[in-house]
Amino acid sequence: MQQSFGGRPPSPRSVLLAEVAQATQRLADAGVPSPRTDAEELAAFVHGVKRGELHSVKDSDFDARYWEVIARREAREPLQHITGRAYFRYLELQVGPGVFVPRPETESVVGWAIDAVRAMDVVEPCIVDLCTGSGAIALALAQEVPRSRVHAVELSEDALKWTRKNVEGSRVELRQGDALTAFPDLDGQVDLVISNPPYIPLTEWEYVAPEARDYDPGLALFSGEDGLDLIRGLERTAHRLLRPGGVVVVEHADTQGGQVPWIFAEDRGWTDAADHPDLNNRPRFATARKALP
Repeated sequence: MQQSFGGRPPSPRSVLLAEVAQATQRLADAGVPSPRTDAEELAAFVHGVKRGELHSVKDSDFDARYWEVIARREAREPLQHITGRAYFRYLELQVGPGVFVPRPETESVVGWAIDAVRAMDVVEPCIVDLCTGSGAIALALAQEVPRSRVHAVELSEDALKWTRKNVEGSRVELRQGDALTAFPDLDGQVDLVISNPPYIPLTEWEYVAPEARDYDPGLALFSGEDGLDLIRGLERTAHRLLRPGGVVVVEHADTQGGQVPWIFAEDRGWTDAADHPDLNNRPRFATARKALP
């Protein structure tokens, strides 16, 4: 006889939730960092519901294609490549092969930049996003600083296929080009320059998570022996673009916190160079202000 609790029989578990539990274990065994979240996200994706609605999927509606996408994630294909979407602050972005998938830690970088721009006494602030990738940073700034004029540049044509889809209909002005020589027409006029550039040292290749190493474009990951080659170049680009008193914000690896602020030195025309932690209290981005004449 089935035991009852409080006079009611226990609710039978749905087929989908049982499969999610099995999928979670498979992903955990494969070393996926967030197995439960990914198992649920993929279940919601395949069945066309939200994560909080998985319990509502009828047993008869279980889609066996769920196990096909679980196998892909088990092989460490990024979740965002499988679903074709990535979430960043208040945005849903289209992503896939050829473009860097935006990471949650970059949200704190953008949050600082938004606060900095709002604190400026500028009616229509001019913002430049260098190495825009999917367009996540530029779009977030355009959305959350409504009167801003946002310009973005990306070198890779493969990445731009996704960037163009994401910025379509937005106020972001997108160009293809090299971040080191971009926007000569804006020299001395920009209020904020922001970038999430490649910053992984080439020597660290084997330690990079498979989702990034095997799927994100190398152009968006690696930058010289110490990972700082492009940031050194962007320092000159930012100084050229910014007005006196304008601000630069550059993301870096959590192991580079003691190095990046020194790139924005006083003898190179900067003041107030500082490092800032992400939500995990790890050094994540550096900021500096272009010195006044």
